[in-house]
Formats: sequence, structure tokens, C-alpha cells
Amino acid sequence: MLNEMTLIAKKYLGNINKNPELAELVKNAKKANNYLEIDLQKSDRAKGRILTKSVCGVSIGIIKNRELLLESGDILEAENGNLLLINLQQEKLMVLTFSNSNNHPLKLVKLGHLLGNNHYPIKIQDNKIYVRLVTNPKVIEKNIEKLNIIGLEISYTSQSVDYDSNNIPHHHHD
Repeated sequence: MLNEMTLIAKKYLGNINKNPELAELVKNAKKANNYLEIDLQKSDRAKGRILTKSVCGVSIGIIKNRELLLESGDILEAENGNLLLINLQQEKLMVLTFSNSNNHPLKLVKLGHLLGNNHYPIKIQDNKIYVRLVTNPKVIEKNIEKLNIIGLEISYTSQSVDYDSNNIPHHHHD
């Protein structure tokens, strides 16, 4: 529930990672103590209405178009003029790396089926597959190891990943 102490932000300014002028604006806002950071969960980034708190505890209400998927580095302006920096929380990811390019194609198809059939969100980047851990990692590892893919290395990392930028449409047919 919103109260008079909740800052409201409706104005999207852009992303500091893509706009150097915006980065300068943020730098000046920090100096003027007119700046707040927000750590958002991935599940909140598409919501039209978000009630959250800044890193320092200030209550913030974000009102935005649902088509705008918030990313780390996005800047919103609150009604009082404060700039709000969005950070997406990091998550633990499984990283699949292939050191052998002579794998049997059928095994790789089975890996793709395993990941897709279980709806594991993935991101393919720099010849690695990043897998969101939606179930126990040991279960995923065990199932992948059963495929006996030569040269497949499984490791883990924590980072914020934009799964939507794969541009791979996914839907089921009846």
C-alpha cells in the first residue's frame, strides 16, 4: 500500500550503459544526494506496478508500461526529482562449456531436449550455455552426465542474465 512516504517513479530515462550523457547525469545526482539504487528480482522486471525499497530503505513505487523489461543500469526519475538506478539481482547459474567440437550431434540434440523439455531458461553467449537453476543443480547435473557428452564441462557462476535477449521464440502447439 502506498503512503505519503513512498517515492513514485513513472519516468523512464534510459540505461547508463547505453547512454554516456545519462551516466553523467547520475554522477551529478550522486554528488547532490539526489540518487537511490534499487535491487530488483528478475520476476519484477516486467510488472507494470512495483512496490519495493531502495538499497538504503526508502519505499519506492514504480509505475511503467509492462512492455518495458527493466534491466540493470536503467534509470527512472521519481516525482521528487531523485534518480533511481535499477540493479537486477544476481542468481546462481550452471555454465555448460564445450571443449570438444567432435560431439555426436544426437547427444547435443538430446541435451537441447533435456533443457527445453524441463523449461530451464538458458542464455547462449561466448560459446557457453548459461542455465538458470530452477531445480536442484545436482538433478540437472546427473541428467546431463547421463548423456555422456565428451568435453562438456559443468561449472557455476553468479550473475544477472537477460534470458530474453536470446530472441528464440518458444511456444507449444496443441
